[in-house]
Amino acid sequence: MLWARRAPSLARRGAPAGAAWGWARSAASGAKSGLPSSESRADSKYRETVLLPRSRFPAQLPGRLQPEAEVEIQQKCGFAELYSWQRQRNTKNEFCLHDGPPYANGDPHVGHALNKILKDITNRFHMMRGYKVHFVPGWDCHGLPIELKALSELKETQNLSPMEVRQRAKEFAERAIEKQKSAFIRWGIMADWTNCYHTFDRKYEAKQLSIFHKMYDKGYIYQDYKPVFWSPSANTALAEAELEYNQQHVSRSVYIKFPLLKSPPKLASVIDGSSTVSLLIWTTQPWTIPANQAICYMPDSDYSIVKCANTGECYILAANRVESTAAILDTQFEVISTCKGVDLENGSCAHPTIPGRESPFLPANHVTMAKGTGLVHTAPAHGMEDYSVASHHQLPMDCLVDEGGFFTEAAGPELQNKAVLEEGNEAVIQMLQAAKSLLKEEKCVHSYPYDWRTKKPVIIRASKQWFVNTANIKVTAQELLKKVKFIPASAVNRMLEMLDRRTYWCISRQRSWGVPIPVFYHKTTGESLINSEIIENIIKIVEQQGSDAWWTLPVEQLLPRKVAAKVGSHDVLDYVQGQDVLDIWFDSGTSWAHVLEGADQRADLYLEGKDQLGGWFQSSLLTSVATRKKAPYKTLVVHGFTLGEKGEKMSKSIGNVVDPDVVINGGQDYIKEPPYGADVLRWWVAESNVFTEVLIGPAVLSAAKDDINKLRNTLRFMLGNMADFNPETDSIPSSEMYVIDQYMLHLLQDYAKKVTEAYKEYDYGKVIRLLQAFHTRDLSNFYFSIIKDRLYCEEEKDPKRRSCQTALAKALDVVVRSFAPILPHLAEEVFQDLPYKKESESVFRSGWINTSSTWKKPGLEEVVEAVCAMRDSFLGSIAGKNALEYEVVIVIDPGLLFELMETLQSEESSSVSQLNEIMMASQTTLLSELPIEMATDENIIKGTFLINLEGGDIHEESSYKVIVLPAAKAKCLRCRKYTADSPLSLCPRCTEVIAGK
Repeated sequence: MLWARRAPSLARRGAPAGAAWGWARSAASGAKSGLPSSESRADSKYRETVLLPRSRFPAQLPGRLQPEAEVEIQQKCGFAELYSWQRQRNTKNEFCLHDGPPYANGDPHVGHALNKILKDITNRFHMMRGYKVHFVPGWDCHGLPIELKALSELKETQNLSPMEVRQRAKEFAERAIEKQKSAFIRWGIMADWTNCYHTFDRKYEAKQLSIFHKMYDKGYIYQDYKPVFWSPSANTALAEAELEYNQQHVSRSVYIKFPLLKSPPKLASVIDGSSTVSLLIWTTQPWTIPANQAICYMPDSDYSIVKCANTGECYILAANRVESTAAILDTQFEVISTCKGVDLENGSCAHPTIPGRESPFLPANHVTMAKGTGLVHTAPAHGMEDYSVASHHQLPMDCLVDEGGFFTEAAGPELQNKAVLEEGNEAVIQMLQAAKSLLKEEKCVHSYPYDWRTKKPVIIRASKQWFVNTANIKVTAQELLKKVKFIPASAVNRMLEMLDRRTYWCISRQRSWGVPIPVFYHKTTGESLINSEIIENIIKIVEQQGSDAWWTLPVEQLLPRKVAAKVGSHDVLDYVQGQDVLDIWFDSGTSWAHVLEGADQRADLYLEGKDQLGGWFQSSLLTSVATRKKAPYKTLVVHGFTLGEKGEKMSKSIGNVVDPDVVINGGQDYIKEPPYGADVLRWWVAESNVFTEVLIGPAVLSAAKDDINKLRNTLRFMLGNMADFNPETDSIPSSEMYVIDQYMLHLLQDYAKKVTEAYKEYDYGKVIRLLQAFHTRDLSNFYFSIIKDRLYCEEEKDPKRRSCQTALAKALDVVVRSFAPILPHLAEEVFQDLPYKKESESVFRSGWINTSSTWKKPGLEEVVEAVCAMRDSFLGSIAGKNALEYEVVIVIDPGLLFELMETLQSEESSSVSQLNEIMMASQTTLLSELPIEMATDENIIKGTFLINLEGGDIHEESSYKVIVLPAAKAKCLRCRKYTADSPLSLCPRCTEVIAGK
């Protein structure tokens, strides 16, 4: 009879501690087991007949043994050859994970571990499922971070030539790559480590310049004079992705007045004849005041003309900022008149520090009313919005600040050579005071951009740079991005918003270590010379010699004579190579063109930290869309950053920095920093909610170790009970297996399905949760406690014993494969200890979980869960006691539930039936009516069980009674059940088994 499946509703609980099978615990000595001496002598002769687990697999590996064992496993199981092996498989199914290049500028850290291990789990899962994985590790080798680190090793760097800088930087990057690569290999990351990509490889550089060429030809790359983020500490322009924001930055904010010079016509009748009138301005960057060219207002907002109670002067400011500004200035304002911002049109004021300069009033939509006075000081050379206003109204955009962040000669003798963020700022404030324009100075704590590498404040500074016109790319990019799968889904909105804010991309950097922008400048006029012929020639040279050629070859070899002749010059020596290099985000953003294979050149997956939403994810998208109108990826997985286990940033001063090498190999003090091995690091990655911030510390790592040891105990039990079992010759067909064993296969298929789906969704935390629930609840606490008697006490080759060994072999195989991508060392260790292992077998070379549709049997859950409901009633009534000391009587009225129980026990009473095995008593009696003599027994436990079969066609609630009685017989000296006729004899079952021996 087949029954329709009903969703499980009852907890599958294990037996109380006292009910666990006793041989494994009491095998040491009769005295320790608490037996009388005569009995201990009698039962000791039966110990050798009990089939206790036998395995070399240790419950845990203490101290140095864990990391040493992992290294041995890597060598023995061919970790180094695995990637190449799977690349040679004959399959059309391919999975491509494009590795985002980490910076080659330091030692490996836990951020690397989080990222690389997530990628490896993903790759190993797809490989086991039969895909040919394409994964080429890479490194970002150019740019300021590496250059700064390389130069920090030298005492004198001022007089180094570009080639000396480049050589130092390359050597530093190469050393960092070797350190990081060694760590990645130790973590078990699967790759061909002899064929990685590096952004300083000449073929990579040539491919990068070919993308530059395509973008230039399409009109996306241009040179312009614009304000950009500028790092005075590094003497270079920065992209927004190279900034980090200091939320506690302190600025010297000032309230200043700009005296009215020309009244707006619409306000002439109100203002004329009044005492002195000025516009009130607030800024957190006083050093920008000398570059002021205008005052901006919001046309639709209300503005007030007020009279100051302290001085009698009149000021103009936003109407909704009157009260707050008066309070800050410690005065009172009397509102004389109110107008619209548009009424300020055609007015102007005098510059507070530069006599004779006039600053017009101009409308602008970027003016906000949240802070300040509702009127914005506008310095076109030092603000993106300011630049837009200046461009529209054709205002001067002179920059008074040099590359080092110092005022130039054009700023005047009082300011020249002063650092704008330090003494220059102070000097401007002093000038405002001297001009009686300063009304108030106060400290302002706010978010401010810092150079992500030097950790020092940046400024906005106009300079001549090379740009990508993202305005003409981003509409298409945004549409394509909406078709990309994001995990988590919320990340797509963040990236779309970042793209929307990006008006242009500054791709030039004033450094030596990078790929040169292939442009020449006329020595006299400074005009730039760049075209397709020039770029093509440079690409050929770089492909053969690398980008060093830009600095080592003479200009006549770099610039074709015919090109110079076309622009009216007869000699290439009139030109000099440009000294700017390409932004490192352009460097790495073109990696798809070099690494990805096939005509499509599109990866199935990019997987990086959330900072790459504005970095590599974005630069890769922009370069790909600009050159071929497609995204380079199908799916983006975005993970968080690593923090200390209390949620704090890692810091050497705090002492909470976690070094992956110390995690694996231990620190100087093994008690404080024990060696955990790489699998603990991998478990930490998998179990974490990686889509938020990821916490790590001693407590987290210790807990991970404990979790793995619990798993090892489960694995050890399964391995130990299959020492005499070979699945190929000893397996029992599922249709002939015990119902509880069939039920375990049923659970295995459900587990395998859920685990596979979790892997597909990159939800490795869910994989861990499913694994822990299955191996602790379903296996250890439930199934193992039920089958121990059958495993230990039945005859070795008895089909009843082979039935549960068959289920154990399947369970072990499914469980090991399910965690193999996460714990590859442990998975291979288990496979090495399989008693029936084939010599060449490896868990990773033998595929993913293999289950059978026949394991999912209709009605199987119904039967087992019905018994479990009754068993829970029984075990709950004897909490803390040994279940084997009791007999159970189950009374069920004739009907469907009774029929189900009869499939497990055909006779009325049994100590060896399937029903009794699940009940875990010494004997179970199944009756259809309550015996008269038990009608008033206080031990009667009543319950009901809802049967729902054939998809709901059969719906029946049945009641049952469970009666718990003390066991009537003596304890068997071999199996410990109370089923023997006398204290010194064996039960019938054990007698039969012994007779067979």
